[in-house]
Amino acid sequence: MSATATDFKPLSGSEVLSDRQSAEHAGLANAIRALAMDAVEGAKSGHPGMPMGMADVATVLFGRYLKFDAGAPEWADRDRFVLSAGHGSMLLYGLLYLTGYPGMTVAELRRFRQLGSRTPGHPEYGHTVGVETTTGPLGQGLANAVGMALAERLLAARYGAEAVDHYTYVLAGDGCLMEGISHEAISLAGHLGLSKLIVLFDDNRITIDGPTDLSVSDDQVARFKACGWNAVRVDGHDPEAVAGAIEAARAGERPTLIACRTTIAYGAPTKAGTAASHGAPLGANEIAGTRARLGWTAAPFEVPEEILARWRAMGARGAKARAAWQRRVAGLPAERRAEFRRIQDGKLPADWLAAVAGLKAKLIAEAPTVATRVASQRCLDVLAEAIPELVGGSADLTGSNNTRAKSQEPVERGSFAGRYIHYGVREHAMAAAMNGLALHGGIVPYGGTFLAFADYCRPSIRLAALMGLRVVFVMTHDSIGLGEDGPTHQPVEHLASLRAIPNLAVMRPGDAVETLECWAAALARREGPTVLALSRQNLPALRRAAGEENLCARGGYVLAEAAGERRATLLASGSEVQLAMQARAMLAAEGIATAVVSLPCWELFERQTAAYRRRVLGPARGARVAVEAGIAMGWERYLGPKGGFVGMTGFGASAPAPDLFAHFAIAPDTIVAAVRKRV
Repeated sequence: MSATATDFKPLSGSEVLSDRQSAEHAGLANAIRALAMDAVEGAKSGHPGMPMGMADVATVLFGRYLKFDAGAPEWADRDRFVLSAGHGSMLLYGLLYLTGYPGMTVAELRRFRQLGSRTPGHPEYGHTVGVETTTGPLGQGLANAVGMALAERLLAARYGAEAVDHYTYVLAGDGCLMEGISHEAISLAGHLGLSKLIVLFDDNRITIDGPTDLSVSDDQVARFKACGWNAVRVDGHDPEAVAGAIEAARAGERPTLIACRTTIAYGAPTKAGTAASHGAPLGANEIAGTRARLGWTAAPFEVPEEILARWRAMGARGAKARAAWQRRVAGLPAERRAEFRRIQDGKLPADWLAAVAGLKAKLIAEAPTVATRVASQRCLDVLAEAIPELVGGSADLTGSNNTRAKSQEPVERGSFAGRYIHYGVREHAMAAAMNGLALHGGIVPYGGTFLAFADYCRPSIRLAALMGLRVVFVMTHDSIGLGEDGPTHQPVEHLASLRAIPNLAVMRPGDAVETLECWAAALARREGPTVLALSRQNLPALRRAAGEENLCARGGYVLAEAAGERRATLLASGSEVQLAMQARAMLAAEGIATAVVSLPCWELFERQTAAYRRRVLGPARGARVAVEAGIAMGWERYLGPKGGFVGMTGFGASAPAPDLFAHFAIAPDTIVAAVRKRV
């Protein structure tokens, strides 16, 4: 136990259970079951079985152990509760209502799964107060929780247990543990020894198709132990067994799995323990039978006053601990206290843009010819010094992604003062853990891999966009320009695929200055994630003029205007901007006045005014040719009736980069020919 644990004392068994209180526990748990049955029946869709099966476990956790204050849902030092098995959302919504979270009313429970309700089919972060992360894609919540638990350790190392001292609890199901991401996540957590991470596994042995033995025979306890966890099995309907396991987990030095053997749809007369209760309403007759078996006589959506009062008391019990925490934070040294409060608000340091401006001036003066991945590392050297909450990492590609700043020390088991995470070859868990770091608060995470491996990260990237998280995915080796590693590693469809995700800013800078501007835009962007697509090969300096404005933050801008009335516009991103500039010079020699537009980020460009976009793109009837070493998909929106595209139409090949660009005719001559056809 930590020094601050006395502020929130778990209830002991003698305080909770007697003959009378055993019946009291049943009443508390049955309230969850009844609300779940009623809401799913009202919606005519949903998953009643899991909430009914895990009601006993949830009652023990929320009633005795979880440190929270329903009246202050954003309390930074609250315990985190992650419902990884998001299909059982009525468990969480029921708990939020019972404990008194703002906005969660009976009316919202009645509107379960309806348009505009605070009770959507799966929990959504930012939509419902008290939801720590968006879950539903199985395994994601578990991996997010690894990031949250890691964030707690990182911040505790920096600010002390006086300010940061809490647990992360996860409710996961069979499906969460079948998904491949679970192995990556639990392996990382075990390696780092995240002892304040506790997973409550709903071991009901039922999936949609039927019993789990149709498809899996893993020994989950042995599996977790092999990954460095403590792991135990308990009867999930025995409150004292569950409590004892949680007590032991809290006192342990490793993360813990508690496999809670439960009966899905506990209490249902004919559907308990069957797949019929997993993803469909129980039906009126089954609900009536369940009420009779549980002794629950209250009307639908009604909770007896004495039971609701007990739940509300649980929801208020953390207020005293929160007040003590506020006093401790107020007692921190002034500078540390101010920084802690700033990072909790998600604000970057006041002087970080001055550091950006200083580096920008140097880059313009030096005009370096470097790969944008190398330029990115130079940016990180400055940004990591200026922004202490910036935490980086890579999926075993640190030297290739150039993601570790000079000032960053590695995070290690038992030593969490560092700011660089070696994720190992675990791209999916890395991306999901970064989401967890961001969700926890107080950290701005970034992590790297190759752009071709973005597909391993895609579900997590999509959820980051859905949740609006400030997470930076550094994706290097962004085209056939990576050369000899060949088509398995050469991304051709990935830019288009990632650009299709709403609220994801895909940024592909063309030189060192643009790389810095893209980093600045990504860090300033609090409403969603960013992918930085960076080159392996060296690129010449294109931006030579000084200027304070972040042009890349506009998504696109005129890099070089036509010498005279514009007859053609070349649009390009990343490494192909230099080719467009060479083609512009060749066209000028032929008397074709041509502008070059650098378009590093479509998402940001689309947010500019229509007038600005028209001014950048030039006359709609003029010739427009886009150049990118990827597929054409999406570029048509900018090309107009006389548009053309120079790029890839299929997979790449293994060869040196210059040979590949020549082989696939992504070259100035090809660009010039495409313009000639259209003027």
